Amino acid sequence: MASSICISRQPIVPPAATPFHPKSAPLFRSFYFRNASSGAVGICCSLRRPEYIPNHIPDPKYVRIFDTTLRDGEQSPGATMTTKEKLDIARQLARLGVDIIEAGFPASSDADFAAVTLIAREVGNADADHVPVICGLSRCNKTDIEKAWEAVKYAKKPRIHTFIATSEIHMKYKLKMTPEQVIDKARSMVAYARSLGCDDVEFSPEDAGRETGGMENNVVNDVNLIRKTCETPTYRVTGRSEREFLYRILEEVIKAGATTLNIPDTVGYTLPNEFGQLIADIKANTRGIDNVIISTHCQNDLGLSTANTLAGAHAGARQLEVTINGIGERAGNASLEEVVMALKCRGEQLLDGLYTGINTQHIIMASKMVEEYSGLRVQPHKAIVGANAFAHESGIHQDGMLKNKNTYEIIAPEDIGLLRSNESGIVLGKLSGRHALKAKMLELGYDIDGKELDDLFVRFKAVAGNKKIITDDDLIALVSDEVFQPQVVWKLEDVQVTCGTLGLSTATVKLSGADGKKHIACSVGTGPVDAAYKAVDLIVKIPVTLVEYSMNAVTEGIDAIASTRVLIRGEDSITSTQAPTGETVKRTFSGTGAAMDIVISSVRAYVSALNKMLGFQRRLEAEDPKEILISKFRPHEDDDTFLKSFSRCQHLYLFRPTPLTKLDTRSQTLEQ
Repeated sequence: MASSICISRQPIVPPAATPFHPKSAPLFRSFYFRNASSGAVGICCSLRRPEYIPNHIPDPKYVRIFDTTLRDGEQSPGATMTTKEKLDIARQLARLGVDIIEAGFPASSDADFAAVTLIAREVGNADADHVPVICGLSRCNKTDIEKAWEAVKYAKKPRIHTFIATSEIHMKYKLKMTPEQVIDKARSMVAYARSLGCDDVEFSPEDAGRETGGMENNVVNDVNLIRKTCETPTYRVTGRSEREFLYRILEEVIKAGATTLNIPDTVGYTLPNEFGQLIADIKANTRGIDNVIISTHCQNDLGLSTANTLAGAHAGARQLEVTINGIGERAGNASLEEVVMALKCRGEQLLDGLYTGINTQHIIMASKMVEEYSGLRVQPHKAIVGANAFAHESGIHQDGMLKNKNTYEIIAPEDIGLLRSNESGIVLGKLSGRHALKAKMLELGYDIDGKELDDLFVRFKAVAGNKKIITDDDLIALVSDEVFQPQVVWKLEDVQVTCGTLGLSTATVKLSGADGKKHIACSVGTGPVDAAYKAVDLIVKIPVTLVEYSMNAVTEGIDAIASTRVLIRGEDSITSTQAPTGETVKRTFSGTGAAMDIVISSVRAYVSALNKMLGFQRRLEAEDPKEILISKFRPHEDDDTFLKSFSRCQHLYLFRPTPLTKLDTRSQTLEQ
């Protein structure tokens, strides 16, 4: 194992614009300190990422990062992502340096199975020094486990993650099983997963973390009712998963071949001291625990997921399950960026030297990619990646920052791949060129080039011609609308509306299909947006329900760009099985649009959502979805160009105030 100590008078982390090559990526542990006056002295103590062994980590200080954005994160309402979007995110996660990617729940739907299979083949077989483990989730039954194995087996390092509920209330009311039956099921299913040829099996006792104290009135009126759930009287009631029972089931799955034991706080109920003690108790009382990795999975229902995760790591957990931006069911999950940066900032001093293999330079791009593809906006005050994370408005704070940036910053923007605002001194206007636009986008955390940059430049010039000042928020709205769009099924060509205080609003919309054929539809509605949406529906001919519509002006002033987000659900919408409840739910699809005209912005967002839904349906209708996907998305010869593979709509500015003629109150469609 190579080690080194270096002292540098330059910042250790390179600027975000520095090209990143996976084969030469630094897989090192590093601690750095800035001189209070010069801000330039760094000290770096480095160790290479330990060799991956499923049930053992050679360096006891190393913490594996298990990202479940593509599985648990996608369970957020409206966060449905296409297979192409999942592949892009998986590649970015590999670039980020995560150890394990939970790519999905293969048994939940054909689309999930195809996506996990594709990620296993592509990302799980990349030609790079670091190739992440590709994991598939399954319930404790043979059908789920077989599906998971069929999907992940193509990866160099495949893993099956299986789970079963272990709290008394879950066993009695959801599973309708006795504790002995649950133990037998867990043991036999872990053994079955190993028998398929999978050497890396993770087991989760669902709802292991929630304590009973204080829950009686919320869940049951009498704690004795909980006691009656367990038929074995020797188990004492100390929590939702009784400790002795929990130790026993963990011991049995270890004997059956489990390599990682994940301890979830399924409903985010524990406090950090409780969760840390739970991990410590498991380490002290579970036979065979030294032969496996202990993992944490903390939900954020009380806003404590990051704190609980760090408490678990301090108590001995060496795998931490997280998501980008903390997305997930209900209030979300522990946030990758928060957990990783906490370990980077405080791991040496307060957490016994714990460290990860994450290349933090790629955090901001991962955050923006997930934000755009999921449609879940990052709140401005979100730690690490929020828009205000490095903003200082207070006069006292600004004075301190001007004198020394370390006065009010514990993390530099450069640490996560974000150039400090206006560091380049570039102010964009209608005379700015492509190089200036690219430099500004790098400053904002977007590394785009090639055709993506060319298309964005066209949009930028169109807006710059109508606005005196182009703000950062304007550029972010444009890149969201231009780069992070689903594969094109329908493309907006033109829209014209007539509205006023008297009579119904009318709209004429022109769309072009994937075959290039132009379609025009006219409709009326209670407003210009309603009329335009009805015209789009006449062309697309797919009945949908508009679940959510929101619009924001991204800047101040009458010339502000309008950013629109919509959420739709088809009448015959695609369904999937939710983990861990097993409930069948209808998927919803989000879309975003941006323009200086609110109607155009609204139609762009609606067409974007329809494209995502239609693309999803077409994948499912293919005779062999995974083969089509695999043939379409071959690995890039140059790993450094994979971010350039985003598909998007090409928007044409054809919005002319031509009056409509011969239009009656009936909706009509035309084909050209």
